[in-house]
Amino acid sequence: MEQTLTPDILYLFKEVKDLFKQDHESFKEIKELYKETDRKFQETERLMKQQSQETDRKFQDTDRKFKETDKQIGKLGNRLGEFIEEMVRPGAVRLFRERGINVHVVSRNVTAEREGEAVEIDLLVVNDGEMIVVECKSSLSIDDVNEHIERLGKVKRLFPNYRNMKVMGAVAAMVIPENVGRYAYKKGLFVLCQSGDTMVIRNDDKFKPALW
Repeated sequence: MEQTLTPDILYLFKEVKDLFKQDHESFKEIKELYKETDRKFQETERLMKQQSQETDRKFQDTDRKFKETDKQIGKLGNRLGEFIEEMVRPGAVRLFRERGINVHVVSRNVTAEREGEAVEIDLLVVNDGEMIVVECKSSLSIDDVNEHIERLGKVKRLFPNYRNMKVMGAVAAMVIPENVGRYAYKKGLFVLCQSGDTMVIRNDDKFKPALW
């Protein structure tokens, strides 16, 4: 016997069908939303990676420029040091003779190495019994003074031919801060600085040089 669906059952079927249809549409929307979210995530990841690479590139470029600048500054410092040497060398004999030290020979860039120890002297001013070791800088610092004092302590050990000589020290620079000049003076070093187109000894007549 054929059974006839009542209106209530037909209505119920229709409601279930509509519900499934709504769920299907909702699922499609969720799926599309997920795809869009995933696309945006991948785009964000790509942009972040690109930005990171660009930042790394800029950092490397900046680091390279800093290194190049340091290199150029180093070269400039060396040239200024050589310039100071050339300013001191012609007048060194006269300057120290005026202080009663009868020197007669000036040598540039004197080096010595013995038993793993080394020393490099910018200017060496000597006579038969005395020598003055001059360190030349563009700008003099307290560290430069201390390093030169350490250098002076090596001279007789690394230059045995000079072991019986009186060894004195001097520092020369275009720029010598007042406190650094006083420090070098107290340590017994001659202080040479630029005055116009020439170099002068800043130490007063009361100064007595230290001997090494």
